[in-house]
Amino acid sequence: MSQAASSKPSPSNHKQPTLLDALIPVFALVIMLGAAVYLFSSDSSSGANQIALVLAACIAMIIGYKNGYSWNQMERGIIKSIGVATGALLILFSVGSLIGTWILAGTVPTMIYYGMQILNPDYFYTACCLLCAVVALSIGSSWTVAGTLGIALVGISSAMGLDVNITAGAIISGAYFGDKMSPMSDTTNLAPAVAGTDIFSHIRHMTWTTVPSIIIALIGFTFLGLTADATPIENQLTDTLALLDKTYSPGLHLLIPLLVVLYLANRRMPAFPTVILGTLAGAACAALFQFDNVIAFVHDDTLVPIVALVKGLWIAMFDGYVANTGDVVLDSLLSRGGMSSMVTTVWLILCAMAFGGVMEVTGLLSRILESILTVVTGTTSLIITTIGVCIGANIITADQYIAIVLPGRMLKVEYTRRKLAAVNLSRSLEDSATVTSPLVPWNTCGAFMASTLGVATIAYLPYAFFNLVCPFVSATYAYFNVKIEPLDETKISTGEVVG
Repeated sequence: MSQAASSKPSPSNHKQPTLLDALIPVFALVIMLGAAVYLFSSDSSSGANQIALVLAACIAMIIGYKNGYSWNQMERGIIKSIGVATGALLILFSVGSLIGTWILAGTVPTMIYYGMQILNPDYFYTACCLLCAVVALSIGSSWTVAGTLGIALVGISSAMGLDVNITAGAIISGAYFGDKMSPMSDTTNLAPAVAGTDIFSHIRHMTWTTVPSIIIALIGFTFLGLTADATPIENQLTDTLALLDKTYSPGLHLLIPLLVVLYLANRRMPAFPTVILGTLAGAACAALFQFDNVIAFVHDDTLVPIVALVKGLWIAMFDGYVANTGDVVLDSLLSRGGMSSMVTTVWLILCAMAFGGVMEVTGLLSRILESILTVVTGTTSLIITTIGVCIGANIITADQYIAIVLPGRMLKVEYTRRKLAAVNLSRSLEDSATVTSPLVPWNTCGAFMASTLGVATIAYLPYAFFNLVCPFVSATYAYFNVKIEPLDETKISTGEVVG
């Protein structure tokens, strides 16, 4: 026992990693992920990326062992990192159940039914972005918007013959604009807390970069909508509406589960119980209004109706719903959901968080950040460096919260030393870490959006205009020294700012 204990390296025995040590796992990961995308294309996140992340984590562990870290220490780092993502994993599983019950209940088909009649293909992408922006701004959750309105908008897009990749980009653009600017958003509260400022000063300062970014995005979606030529013929639209009407009998009463989720989210109930209650509301609607569909879904005449009802709802929650409208396209669109549909995504997140955990606990990530700071020579380079570090942290750590907290914690002193107000740091954190998280396939946000919307991250990435533009707008402001707030010297003398 004592011999085993003495063999463990103590923190004083840890060698400081060299920059080469820190970069080897990152370069290895980039090469393997590139190979995965080349060999498996959009299917790379179904297993190939996971293997790349695990192998890169193994390389990082070998380097950590060389520098004096024991397996137990690195294992604790992995467990801690995965622990950060536990909440996201629970939400993922619950959203899978929600999608299954909402389709079975007719909630999603009803949103598609009305949306196809209201939304014009010419402005559909723009309307998607605006609608998601308004709802996300009111409830402060991009994930809730994607898991509710998002899945319906993708369905409407497909039924109209529009590009679902562009639709997903519009949904994500709007959802992240609203999330970023909402005082109820967790990231909007986290960024100023890390930087050392208040939330409303943070939101006011973000307006200068966020509003121009969403305007540029809306112009892009409007152009794509006006030039789209994939609108189906009138008869096809009429046939789809008739099928939805015959199968699900759409009505406003079937939107009750949506209203439940939006109400709870607006009341700031945590995401996991909100989605679970939304799932139960969907199950209740299915039991009350789609009884025959549930019985038919089970395909088991030996069961009494009430037992078949319970079994059908149960299946929808864990394995999703399989539509049988008679239309191949519509059946493919509505055959989704269930906790099982999220297993691959959870697998991806676990592997990504394991890699990020090893990189952080062995000091390899900190070593990279320290080296990057050496290139900072002024205000412009500091802000642009912050943006680049946060994007890199999103890629390496696979979690937007770590990508906000870790760089924010390390760079806070540098902003104070250069007499820059904390709102500059908090804005830079959100303009990079928050908005680029859904653009990384193995990031918790990217994996969630891909699984929920049914569109691969690499497919919607070119069309997530807001998320792509915002970091560049922020860097442009820094380059031209526009709206860069100086530090109030009185705050240092009164102790409000701690260096």
